[in-house]
Amino acid sequence: MSEESFNKQYIKHPLILENSVEQRLYQLNIVSGCTTKNSLVVLPTSLGKTVVALLVMVMRLEKIGGKVLLLSPTKPLVEQHFDFFSRVMKLPEGKVKAFTGSVAPEKRSEMWQDADMIIATPQVIENDLINSRISLKDVSCIVFDEAHRSVGNYAYTYIAEKYVATADSPLILGITASPGSEKEKIDEVCAALSIENVVVKTEGDADIKPYVHKKEIEWMSLELPKELAEIREALKKILNERLDKLAEFGYPLDKNYLPKRDLLALQAQLTAAMRNETADSSIYQAVSVMAEIMKIEHAVELIETQGTKALLAYLKKMDEEAGTSGASKAVKRLAADLYFRQALHLTEKCGIEHPKFYAVQKIVSEQLSSSPDSKIIVFTNFRETANIVKEALSNVPDVRPVRFVGQGSRNKDKGLTQKQQTEIIEQFRAGVYNVLIATSVAEEGLDIPSTDMVLFYEPVPSEIRSIQRKGRTGRFQTGRVIMLITKGTRDEAYRWSSQNKEKRMLSEMKSLQKAYSGSSRSDFSKEPENQKTFSDFEKEFKSKYESKKSDENQGDSAPKAPAVSELENDSSFEDDISLSEMISQSKEHPVRSHIFSENFVSDSVSDFVSKSSLESVLEHASGPVSGLSSDSVSDSVSDPVSEPALESVSEKSSEPKLKILADTREIKSGVLKCLDKYGIELKTMKLDVADYVVSDDMAIERKTIADFSASLIDGKRNLFSQLIDLSRSYKKPVLIIEGDEDLAVGQMHENSVRGALLSIEIDLNVSIFYTKSEEETALLLKMMAKKEQINEKKTVNPHGKKPAKTTHEQQEYILSSISGVGPHAAQILLQEFGSLNNIFNASEEDLCRVKGIGKVTAKRIREVVAAEYKK
Repeated sequence: MSEESFNKQYIKHPLILENSVEQRLYQLNIVSGCTTKNSLVVLPTSLGKTVVALLVMVMRLEKIGGKVLLLSPTKPLVEQHFDFFSRVMKLPEGKVKAFTGSVAPEKRSEMWQDADMIIATPQVIENDLINSRISLKDVSCIVFDEAHRSVGNYAYTYIAEKYVATADSPLILGITASPGSEKEKIDEVCAALSIENVVVKTEGDADIKPYVHKKEIEWMSLELPKELAEIREALKKILNERLDKLAEFGYPLDKNYLPKRDLLALQAQLTAAMRNETADSSIYQAVSVMAEIMKIEHAVELIETQGTKALLAYLKKMDEEAGTSGASKAVKRLAADLYFRQALHLTEKCGIEHPKFYAVQKIVSEQLSSSPDSKIIVFTNFRETANIVKEALSNVPDVRPVRFVGQGSRNKDKGLTQKQQTEIIEQFRAGVYNVLIATSVAEEGLDIPSTDMVLFYEPVPSEIRSIQRKGRTGRFQTGRVIMLITKGTRDEAYRWSSQNKEKRMLSEMKSLQKAYSGSSRSDFSKEPENQKTFSDFEKEFKSKYESKKSDENQGDSAPKAPAVSELENDSSFEDDISLSEMISQSKEHPVRSHIFSENFVSDSVSDFVSKSSLESVLEHASGPVSGLSSDSVSDSVSDPVSEPALESVSEKSSEPKLKILADTREIKSGVLKCLDKYGIELKTMKLDVADYVVSDDMAIERKTIADFSASLIDGKRNLFSQLIDLSRSYKKPVLIIEGDEDLAVGQMHENSVRGALLSIEIDLNVSIFYTKSEEETALLLKMMAKKEQINEKKTVNPHGKKPAKTTHEQQEYILSSISGVGPHAAQILLQEFGSLNNIFNASEEDLCRVKGIGKVTAKRIREVVAAEYKK
């Protein structure tokens, strides 16, 4: 059979429309090994990963029945796949459904029941699984598009685990063009998707070559102009001074070679050292110097690879920030540095741009002159550069450029909605625009046919991103890839980095394919040796609990209480843990190490904090906890829960299933996934008050360390306002602070944090608990729910509503919302001046005369009141 006649053949299958999908032998060979084993397929862009997915899914539908599910990371990709599968699959009308966040949850539940095939974003499916709106029991195949995302806390990992555990006949297919070069990451993807079979195809494979269009890859080297080099030298003088300071603190770095990976590693090392209670002042100074180094490193990168406009915007932003009361010490020191002033001055007066701008204009113009119907993508790492490139190309004849960025808005730079993104792609396809200037949002999966050239404004060190960018051309005809490189800059390092990683990725994948070939399901269905399951997690608590009780029975006069991560699932155990005991563990728990040191926790504070035990939380404002006698505690110790019972405690027929309500914003955290693994019945909804509700009486506000610090100084997310609403709405208000960092981070002084914590407990009567991780938070929530719902027989209803504030509360709220003005300062000012009107009309000097109000606070109030409104 000739190649020409072979290429004209089409796939024949009862569920595929005739003459709609071209038959390719390599795709059939790939599919043959993917219909009975969980598989990862690595196939270059434009060679039909979607067709492989189609063939696997129709074969499963034909053989097993049920439903098939295809997951894709973004709404535009879901819509793209929906269009393709609706056209080529021979299913009854309406049996192919698309699920995105724009479809109401209740509607999705109905659609799921009626669908044979669902194409969805993973976040939507994750949400529906957590809320028990859908079941994966009868899903015979799930396809994970862009499968390299199946790492960490991404929704793919949760869905895959849930699917393998609940489906009658599970089959997983992961498809990607670039899984990464690091063996550890590839192994993590394979473990997350329970992969048993790996298929790797490259453009050099004999069966692939007939379908591959040539890519002409060119590297264009450019000289950095002396004017820009002069700006770089001023910035490097700042950098070298900071590196010398860092070396004085005992952390030397090579001035000639500063890879970002090493800088981030040292930053993490310094942060960890800062948590140690033996850390001296030099550690804190080193952390601050490190912050300056990171900022100046970024400035050097901008002048080397982007240009003066991008650098000027960055330096001006830093300079303006330094003039505000909330600026960090690092920013203030940098803005005051003479070399910083010099760099800013040189950048402002510089009359030339980076040579890359002129190169882009020339390359695009020549391409469109030689081929007027060409479509071109210009990739750049930074939005600011995308704006400048668009402006530069708008002045070139016959060039119709459009900017293509993500959804997030930054300062005055508004992002694009998904609808706008889809419209731009359609207009680009139709020829309304012929140059797409894109950030990373255009790297993955977009259906942009007949792109003749891809222009890298700068190389990227990531092999995944580099492969995806190059894959935007050469799909249906010969394509050009041009990469701009500035000599003697990090551009050159990034180029070699991505090339070496691409080679390593291919080698790793080929090795992995050999390792997986011939392996049986049982070989890869085992838990990794060091990976703990949730039952292991709970068994550890039980073991530590029994050890603790054994120590106490032996007469230990000062038993050491376990941290939250050591709490037993049994209800009687929960009452042994008091917050004072947690605080006493500050040496082991870095969250507390710098806030409540031994010198700070006096007897009176310890007496106060001891009232915040779990028992007092549960009896808060409603009397003692029922069902907890000393007999029940001793019974529990003498007859400990057996391990099988512990693993299935939430599923005992004698006990109702625990229920927890969660705010929709908590879906992004891993807490809900952990609760789901514990067998909790979950429901997410928009909660006006609290993040979690475990009973009519008890609700919980959850804050990570970063959230906690930010909410103390951010008027828009004022923690005290949130907790006031919480304590008014529920009898037992709880604050969970989650993380293993020091609470006193950023701009917050330790004494400020101490005062805030004491005010929360004493003035607001809110109980505080500390957890190290999302898993520990989930366990604590489970324990609270069990106490309330089983022991106390309480129901779960979110009755909390944000109450209408009284006049004086609204006055305090308005004033305290100004950055740097907290609730206490607001009360002092209002008591002194009598009204907001008098405060806002007062001079800075008048404000400073009030005891407790400093110059910084007074200046900030005047700045906000007097500033002209500019959106």
